[in-house]
Amino acid sequence: MDEKPCCSCHPNKERSEEEVKALIHRLNRIEGQIRGIRGMVERDAYCVDILTQVSAASAALSSFTKVLLANHIRTCVAQDIRDGNDETIDELVTTLQKLMR
Repeated sequence: MDEKPCCSCHPNKERSEEEVKALIHRLNRIEGQIRGIRGMVERDAYCVDILTQVSAASAALSSFTKVLLANHIRTCVAQDIRDGNDETIDELVTTLQKLMR
């Protein structure tokens, strides 16, 4: 019997090379922003300037989250629902509740 792995059953997800590259690119930019903020703190930059950069980094991380969530819904969740694994809906609801805190 051929069983397809589902996200709720397996801790790993295969991503296309293109998806991985795009996600890593976003994370590298966020990491650079965080390093820049640390440097501003070390240089005693003006608080408002630091807060502006923190806001930009936070928005970038939020954008990353939205992209990853959309990919998850389009792939893992959709496939699990097609396969009759309704437990994935509960997992998605729990995940969304955590993200909305």
